[in-house]
Amino acid sequence: MGMTSYGGGEGTYVALPGDDRAAARIRRLVTRSCTCVRSLASDILEPCGAFEWIALFYLGLSGALMLLFHANLPHAALHITAHFAVLAAILIVVNVADRFNGGNLSRSRIAPTVRWFRDWYPQAVFLFCFEELRILVHLVVPVWRDSVLIAFDRRLTGVYPAVWLDQFSSFWLNEAMQAAYISYFLFLTILAASIYHRRLVSSSTTATGDPSGADALRAFWTVMTASIIAYSIGYMISIFFPVEAPFFAMRSFHLAPLAGGPATSLINFIEARGRVRGGAFPSAHVSGSFVALVVFLPLFIAMCVSTIYCRYHYIADVFAGILVGAIGFLLAEHLMAVPGANPAAHARPEKL
Repeated sequence: MGMTSYGGGEGTYVALPGDDRAAARIRRLVTRSCTCVRSLASDILEPCGAFEWIALFYLGLSGALMLLFHANLPHAALHITAHFAVLAAILIVVNVADRFNGGNLSRSRIAPTVRWFRDWYPQAVFLFCFEELRILVHLVVPVWRDSVLIAFDRRLTGVYPAVWLDQFSSFWLNEAMQAAYISYFLFLTILAASIYHRRLVSSSTTATGDPSGADALRAFWTVMTASIIAYSIGYMISIFFPVEAPFFAMRSFHLAPLAGGPATSLINFIEARGRVRGGAFPSAHVSGSFVALVVFLPLFIAMCVSTIYCRYHYIADVFAGILVGAIGFLLAEHLMAVPGANPAAHARPEKL
């Protein structure tokens, strides 16, 4: 069946064969669908800031690894569903909060609560990613790599640090070291809360009358973004280089348990229920705390020492944690300069 032409010039209509007309309709449909999908994706991603860019990238990459190596993942369907549900929840949170930044919704009673939740939900993302690491450490590599770090520490110091430090073990030193270790859990929250409060004061007293506190919130989101960058790098390293930690890997040395008081009991309680076996390298404690280094320098130094003394990390973990934390902070500083990186830059119509 051939083609038939009607008319002439630009108005010429060419009748295509049946199969060609169907193919043309399919191409137009696919083109329109792709355009709609791109437009929808753009609308969904538009409210995201730098923190979400990194968090979604990490969750997307780790999710792809879960799909690719699902055979190595126990209860794969359940964990993969939960993983992508968290990714979807992040998009829902930022888009719902964005709706409360303008129009009639911005004047509703729950608007301040929604905005507050949008600012503080990253804490839940940090916790999820850390806890999820327990199922990811053997996703790609099925064996522990502690022997490499044990050899590094031995070559660096001439001793096994955890074994050498055991000679100084005492009730009060153990207690002090465990308290220093616990301080990590407060670093990020205290620093972020301090900046957040300063932004509230700044928002109400600024000469420019900035009702959104966007300038003050930049520091807050820099901390959050630096933390998610550092954690993401560390967790990816842990997936491809799983390290168990001295507490487990050096049991053949038969070190006595660290006896102490309330701080020791508290950390033992936390570790018994929330310990992630694996992911010791690099130290998330050190990389996360590095973000707050200037504010908490004395506690940071004590915490670094305590991670080795209490047998949670190797010296190599601490060095790697400092490096990853520094990278996270530097990248966050540059990333926050990108337009749209600061969620607070979206104008808010009223003070929070």
